[in-house]
Amino acid sequence: MRFMKGEMTTEAFLEEFGRLCSEIAETSVPVTSFFSLLTSERVAKQFPVMTQAIAQIRAQGLQTAVLTNNFPLSNGKSFLPLDRNQFDVVVESCLEGICKPDPRIFQLCLQQLNLQPSEAVFLDDLGPNLKAAASLGIHTIKVDNPETAVKELEALLGFPLHVGVPNTRPVRKTMEIPQDALEKYLKGLLGTHYTGPMELLQFDHGQSNPTYYIRLPDRQLVLRKKPPGTLLPSAHAIEREFRIMKALGNAGVPVPTVLDLCEDSSIIGTPFYLMEYCPGIIYKDPSLPGLEPSRREAIYTAMNQVLCRIHSVDLQATGLDSFGKQGDYIPRQVQTWTKQYRAAETSSIPAMERLIQWLPLHLPRQQRTTVVHGDFRLDNLIFHPEKAEVLAVLDWELSTLGDPFADVAYSCLAHYLPSSFPMLRGFRDQDVTKLGIPTVEEYFRMYCLHTGIPPIDNWNFYMAFSFFRVAAILQGVYKRSLTGQASSATAEQSGKLTESMAELAWDFAIKEGFRVFKEMPATQTLTRSYHAWAGPRSPRTPTGVRSHSTTAAASPSDEAKGGLIISPEGLSPRVRKLYDQLLQFIEQKVYPLEPELQRHQASADRWSPSPLIEDLKEKAKAEGLWNLFLPLETDPEKKYGAGLTNVEYAHLCEVMGTSLYASEIFNCSAPDTGNMEILVRYGTEEQKARWLVPLLEGRIRSCFAMTEPQVASSDASNIEASIKEEDGTYVINGHKWWTSGILDPRCKLCVFMGKTDPQAPRHQQQSMLLVPMDTPGIKVIRPLSVFGLEDPPGGHGEVRFKDVRVPKDNMLLGPGRGFEIAQGRLGPGRIHHCMRLIGYSERALALMKARVMTRTAFGKPLVEHSTILADIARSRVDIEQARLLVLKAAHLMDVAGNKAAALDIAMIKMVAPSMAYRVIDRAIQAFGAAGLSSDYPLAQFFGWARALRFADGPDEVHQLTVAKMELKNHSRLQEPAASRV
Repeated sequence: MRFMKGEMTTEAFLEEFGRLCSEIAETSVPVTSFFSLLTSERVAKQFPVMTQAIAQIRAQGLQTAVLTNNFPLSNGKSFLPLDRNQFDVVVESCLEGICKPDPRIFQLCLQQLNLQPSEAVFLDDLGPNLKAAASLGIHTIKVDNPETAVKELEALLGFPLHVGVPNTRPVRKTMEIPQDALEKYLKGLLGTHYTGPMELLQFDHGQSNPTYYIRLPDRQLVLRKKPPGTLLPSAHAIEREFRIMKALGNAGVPVPTVLDLCEDSSIIGTPFYLMEYCPGIIYKDPSLPGLEPSRREAIYTAMNQVLCRIHSVDLQATGLDSFGKQGDYIPRQVQTWTKQYRAAETSSIPAMERLIQWLPLHLPRQQRTTVVHGDFRLDNLIFHPEKAEVLAVLDWELSTLGDPFADVAYSCLAHYLPSSFPMLRGFRDQDVTKLGIPTVEEYFRMYCLHTGIPPIDNWNFYMAFSFFRVAAILQGVYKRSLTGQASSATAEQSGKLTESMAELAWDFAIKEGFRVFKEMPATQTLTRSYHAWAGPRSPRTPTGVRSHSTTAAASPSDEAKGGLIISPEGLSPRVRKLYDQLLQFIEQKVYPLEPELQRHQASADRWSPSPLIEDLKEKAKAEGLWNLFLPLETDPEKKYGAGLTNVEYAHLCEVMGTSLYASEIFNCSAPDTGNMEILVRYGTEEQKARWLVPLLEGRIRSCFAMTEPQVASSDASNIEASIKEEDGTYVINGHKWWTSGILDPRCKLCVFMGKTDPQAPRHQQQSMLLVPMDTPGIKVIRPLSVFGLEDPPGGHGEVRFKDVRVPKDNMLLGPGRGFEIAQGRLGPGRIHHCMRLIGYSERALALMKARVMTRTAFGKPLVEHSTILADIARSRVDIEQARLLVLKAAHLMDVAGNKAAALDIAMIKMVAPSMAYRVIDRAIQAFGAAGLSSDYPLAQFFGWARALRFADGPDEVHQLTVAKMELKNHSRLQEPAASRV
């Protein structure tokens, strides 16, 4: 009640709620997911029958109000899952400080409606609320079932609230048509078959051509027209819709029966055509809620089969061979939708600009030409009410002759969209296997099997193009909404969605880039460019002109893969928002607590997690600053993380590096990040369910056991710990140290690297196992310190594994694959370490500048001493050089993959720790003795910068890698031209 009255913050509520739940359950109850569940669309979904009733009530000129016991969100706004535009008055408890059933909240609502109690009707499902309303003289209706309640309200009001035809509503004012003229036209068309009067409703879905339902006493028709006003070129071609439907109807494709095309705009204001109404079911939600899995599978199979039928139509026999140009469909479509987007553009969208460059450079070769629908989705199909049978395919506005794979890809949009996505709902966040819906791969194989077409490799291109086209369409809808021409009431939302669609398209473009790179023959390996150009040099490029983007000179399409983002200003709006949120969070919530966090690390309780850190984690989760680290290549469906590229996350990682405590607060700290990436890349579904989910939720921690005290572990092939198969299990024996995180009481998982076959080739001897920390035989000998710093509560432990038995199912990827996994794990991790080091350095330099401007020595401020000025200048140059090199490495990983970026990754590990070491050392020198103390973070920064010259491989290993690759490039360049050819 206190929370719903706005007397408590979200954080305070969760703390109290968690305490009470834990007391009742007599065990710790996690409540962090409470709000995400409570506010999810499935919980807060509005009943369609109520929505229709509200529309009908307002159409009669009556007022509506919503009276809600509501609660505040962490962003300061209140939660209300309804469209506020449905109501004349909204009264919320958290804003008014009064909750139902307090009579005052009812009186407040009546005052705002300017009504007497007897003039109002109150619907609710709770008896105390109804009793309070009735005591004031308000009519009440108890809602046990929405349908029944609406019927009771109909009887009370005296007019119908049910809309008899599904998916229709009263005609919107901006979409009204002259009914007298239409009736006159219908009489001329239907002759003796026409009998009045006529009822006219508007279909409530569709974003392009307004569509109307016409009921006559003995006939039901559908009218589809162009929108009013000035339209984009070649858009809304209803004449083509009429032609294709007429031809396909004669060819046996299920389409509504078309009656007449009227191109005379004087009748109702625009051209239109008429068709017979086809009763049936339109499934608006592609997850098909409420149906059995077998029914869902049958519906998607029927959808697939009818698409195959469309693509099998004989063009010559149906007279459709001139319906569009044959060949070059995708190039023309890219050009068309680029023009449409430009014509409707209201602001610059970076992802759209990248796609407009990228798409023409990656066009597929068209294999077949067929009729293409152009907007083939589940909600454009009418199904039989009882059978999984498509009765009619609707909305042929975008149909033409073209590449059939474009239709197949477009029909899979819902697989890649979340269920909460407005206008184009999907089921990316649901388990399609449990739902019974075919996966994208299964749907595509089904299509190829039915049509006899071999599968294609460049599926990601078709998805990138599909989402690009959706983005262009939504931008057009948004532009029309600004002028009142849009046919849907939800059109204004599309302005916010265009950018989301463009970013999804760009995600697929990146995936297609990875696919092309990985399939390149070994003879086409990338060579480093020695120039900082955005792409291949043009003969007309003036010497000395430098771009801010650096890429490998791999192919002429490099420019289309996106330039290197060297500053936060270049990030996309979504990522820039995360960056700004992160910066604000650290400055306002983390920096002020650093002294207390440091004291905790030095206290007797240091091996227990800090309550302050745990509290900050909950706040970070509430703000969406959680699990930002997983690179897009590893998690292309954004199933586990934020879906950032390595470059995008690098900028965020630098911000996290400005505080020693920040990365853990955002669940972005090593070794958990590397272990989670291992599980995403290489884990089975069972391994992910057991370990990945709790790690992502922050409920447990993990450690990584690789380094050993008895051997030089800089060469990972030296490790001696053994993994032997015995009685259907693996038995582990070994001595490890510098096992980071193992002392944390929340550490439940150890990722262990050992030898399964010492006789195998050098890099196939090692394997990785998932070892639960409660397995008998694991003994932590001691915590190790770095320059006296123990780094609690996780620490760095020395550990013995003696006869530790784990199931064979705990093996990652397979025996002998450990070295491969380790290499895959290290690429992104090195970017993270290096960018955090740059964060250390930026904070050290900022502290140094503040210090020298306030201290005086030898008669003048420190800032006026030439040695100090020189140190500041050197530090700035060192930081900038290192940052550019790290960002370049991240960029290469994004556009060409970890293997192609190996040289740059080795270079940043050589450069960044040493750079940070020097910058922090200068800052300590400027601080004097205070720089050595725990009063400032400099001493800890310094210690970890030095330690990171060993972590992820010592400097010497990376120097060796760089030198070998440099000499290899040199020898290749010295070969005779003939041998190189």
